[in-house]
Amino acid sequence: MANPSQMELVLPPAEAAGGLTAAEAPGAAEARPMRPSLFGRRDLAVAAVLCAAAVGVLWDAWADIYRIGTTDEECSYVLLAPLVVFCLGWVRRKELIKQPVRRAWAGLAVLALGWGVFWHGYVSDPVIWRAGAVMIAVGAFVAAVGLDVSWKLWPALAACVFLVPVDPNGRYRLAEPMQVVTAQAAQHVCDILGMYVQRSGNLLSVNGVGVTVAEACNGMRMILTLLMVCYLVAFSTPMPTWVRVPFLMLSPLVAIVANVARLVPTVWMFGHRSAAAAERFHDASGWVMLVIAFLLLMGVFRLIRRVTGPVYAGGAGPRGVQ
Repeated sequence: MANPSQMELVLPPAEAAGGLTAAEAPGAAEARPMRPSLFGRRDLAVAAVLCAAAVGVLWDAWADIYRIGTTDEECSYVLLAPLVVFCLGWVRRKELIKQPVRRAWAGLAVLALGWGVFWHGYVSDPVIWRAGAVMIAVGAFVAAVGLDVSWKLWPALAACVFLVPVDPNGRYRLAEPMQVVTAQAAQHVCDILGMYVQRSGNLLSVNGVGVTVAEACNGMRMILTLLMVCYLVAFSTPMPTWVRVPFLMLSPLVAIVANVARLVPTVWMFGHRSAAAAERFHDASGWVMLVIAFLLLMGVFRLIRRVTGPVYAGGAGPRGVQ
């Protein structure tokens, strides 16, 4: 039996470290990697503040976007763009809870790129100038929430492109061939219905009265609006890419079909009724055709869902949206 004076006092590891476990010992916190914080309301508030600051600093560009949206009917779709962005972000809100807030360098990169685009557009092209202002706001958001959260919200961030009004020159280049195509389709439909209509380019004549398929009648405005609606439906509903892409491509075709359906009775009105009555019909039928085109798109979407079954995005599950 050992002499008590020769006995060694053996302490537990926790007591040997001064009553602390190995993980709680001094210096353990420095050796242990720090975990990134998870996305929460505070991060969302910071992102909102930074985005508001970006809009405030570049207020002239944003005010110009609003002015164009309220004064140019062909660009009125930009007024609906914030609603589309909000809805796409809202449907993905539950996917953000467990996302870490990290890799803010991506937002700084977008900010730098947006600033370069903004100044290039300031001296060369107002469309690029407005696009740069939108990119800076997106960069501020990404810098606040990080790349992981932004990746989950990429459809909403990509929808910010709808905030940029279409360049008038580019719009006119697209409008001219669309006016001729719309006039040709309207003439064929009139022939089928027994209405004798002469056509010269984008000019339709009935009973000696000429009706020009101008920019307001070529369906361009309806195409952009329906494209936004298709985009919202495609990315707020679970579906695979092979369904999503054709669904988005349907919007121009549906817009042209709806516009021809509007144009045929308009031509008849100009040839058989007063010009004032025909103008009133033309203006009222524009909103009706937009609703009909939207219902037609939804009918096509329901048909796709019925034929293919539950088309959930891969890995998202019945309630997931990707």
